[in-house]
Amino acid sequence: MDILEKKTLERLANNVRISIVESVYSAGCGHPGGSLSIADVITYLYFKEMNVDPKNPKMESRDRFVLSKGHTAPALYAVLAERGFFEKEELKTLRKTESRLQGHPDMKGIPGVDMSTGSLGLGISAACGMALSAKVYGADNRVYTIVGDGESEEGQVWEAAMFAAHYKLDNLVLVLDWNGLQIDGPVAEVMNPTPHDEKFRAFGWHVISIDAHNFDEIEAAFAEARTVKGKPTAIIIKSVKGKGVSYMENACEWHGQAPKEDLYKVAMEDLGKIAESLK
Repeated sequence: MDILEKKTLERLANNVRISIVESVYSAGCGHPGGSLSIADVITYLYFKEMNVDPKNPKMESRDRFVLSKGHTAPALYAVLAERGFFEKEELKTLRKTESRLQGHPDMKGIPGVDMSTGSLGLGISAACGMALSAKVYGADNRVYTIVGDGESEEGQVWEAAMFAAHYKLDNLVLVLDWNGLQIDGPVAEVMNPTPHDEKFRAFGWHVISIDAHNFDEIEAAFAEARTVKGKPTAIIIKSVKGKGVSYMENACEWHGQAPKEDLYKVAMEDLGKIAESLK
């Protein structure tokens, strides 16, 4: 990846982080920590990797994306707005009465959302169905899903993993957000699902492990996934929960709460400094 393209993606990802914090602050509730941790990957997906068209969200040939960890909807909404699916001003209506941007994605009301999610484990299962459907009908679109590390404690995730390998869904890419924290504390202490890499390989997947915040590694991983035939790919991203906001980083208490005004200002200062450094 050349320097200019990398800088552009970094700026876009920082814009996404700013929108995440602004929307959660405006709502007075939400899930900032895990939204911030996936900002780089979801930015890469929508601006570089996936075939999507904001002017034609239901385009039949589009690639599909499923946010399996649906509570991090602020990240999805932010990148959809940044990509032009709807106006960024609408992000301030997050979780408000009559807003279509509720706490979990709604495929019936939000342009660019391919699956309603929220109940953990269901999203990856839906993504498997989409990938199998594409195979059955001879379509060449690809399917991407982001699964949380805490979510991987759900048995349904591993049923889906078995399904995907059995049907040789090489058009499916699962991104596992390994930030190590869930709402109740460290994932390894709540219900340890590791080692993810060995488990996915045992289930018949191709596995790649990367730094979630390095665009060169992100690009290389998705490029490698496109070369894999006969099996699905799992990209395990080692991320920082709350990435970009000093007091949120690696702090499980920011899994599901909004900052008050004083801390909102600190977050904006943190992200503003990053924006300045990327000019």
